[in-house]
Amino acid sequence: MQAVHTIAPVWNADSNVLILGTMPSPASRAAGFFYMHPQNRFWKVMAEIFGTPFQFPNNAPERDAAVAERREFLLAHRIALWDVLAECEIRGAEDASIRRPVPNDFSELLSASRIRRVFCTGKTAAALYERHCAARCGLPWECLPSTSPANQGRWPFPALVEAYRAALRPS
Repeated sequence: MQAVHTIAPVWNADSNVLILGTMPSPASRAAGFFYMHPQNRFWKVMAEIFGTPFQFPNNAPERDAAVAERREFLLAHRIALWDVLAECEIRGAEDASIRRPVPNDFSELLSASRIRRVFCTGKTAAALYERHCAARCGLPWECLPSTSPANQGRWPFPALVEAYRAALRPS
């Protein structure tokens, strides 16, 4: 299935770290924001690191409030959030099924912010970033473990938190 990224990146001029996923899952695309599947551990990791709990509401008004809360949280912590791909062919949320990837254009985000470090969430995001974006972006980047529930066996929650905490520590 052809998937087109419709979620705007979260960033402002003060953002100094960019976290990139691969492509929003069907649940995230439906919610209109990043990492909105309740089983994905991204927001749980952020909550643990920064002491800010996040809810996963089901109805539209509460979901809109949750999205606004997450957006404000990211900007307050100078974190920019987006995905490597603008579109691709993908089955569900299976990164391994990605075909015909088209990368996002990071030029405006990078030129109008203070971003100096890029982190990719998972091996597929990292491989796609390295192949399609790293040379153009010209910033140091690292691969963080995926927060997907499929990665729980390899990365238990405490280890995941520590990996993200170390990456997000101010430099």
